[in-house]
Amino acid sequence: MIKIEHINKSFGKQQVLKDICLEIPAGQVVGLLGPNGAGKSTLMKILIGLWKADSGQVSVPARIGYLPENNPLYEEMYVTEYLCFMAKLTANSQQQTASVDTLIDKVGLTPERHKHIRELSKGYRQRVGLAQALLGDPQLLILDEPTTGLDPNQLVEIRALIRSLGKDRTVILSTHIMQEVREMCDRVVILDHGNIKADRPINEIKDLEQLFIDSTHG
Repeated sequence: MIKIEHINKSFGKQQVLKDICLEIPAGQVVGLLGPNGAGKSTLMKILIGLWKADSGQVSVPARIGYLPENNPLYEEMYVTEYLCFMAKLTANSQQQTASVDTLIDKVGLTPERHKHIRELSKGYRQRVGLAQALLGDPQLLILDEPTTGLDPNQLVEIRALIRSLGKDRTVILSTHIMQEVREMCDRVVILDHGNIKADRPINEIKDLEQLFIDSTHG
């Protein structure tokens, strides 16, 4: 269970998050939807401990995987070399190194495993980022704009992969794309100007676009 209680965050005079409260049970895929500047990335960075909230409390699992929007990678490394390197940075390095082969297969990187990362398409680079985020078998997986820049075929594949990852862990993903929320998520949380404007199960929403418009205008 993830509990977010009365989180507030400001940068200078600008309040970015305003009294955010959420509870997310284990095994749920939640989409954070909102316009630019809504506070999505700020909330994610607080959840992973990169930033500290000004007030409020956050309770998250001990093991968290994170894929940032820009997906930083060491492009001169081979795929397997990079993932083994990242595995060795974790607490249980021997176990994590042994799990790299399993992760490569799980995210569909086997045909590309001996290539330099710089040689990969955008879609395969995203798979490398996902594999890195899955090192340590995280209980919570946080994905910031995970499908940005992908072509239609890559979109289908990455969406299916993310959906499958949500079967045995909690996934929170930030996106601007409502179709992604419909296809991947169990629940949507709409943020606007630092406020939660809607929090609904996907199967209870007849018109997500209209809900978004109603929540972010006026």
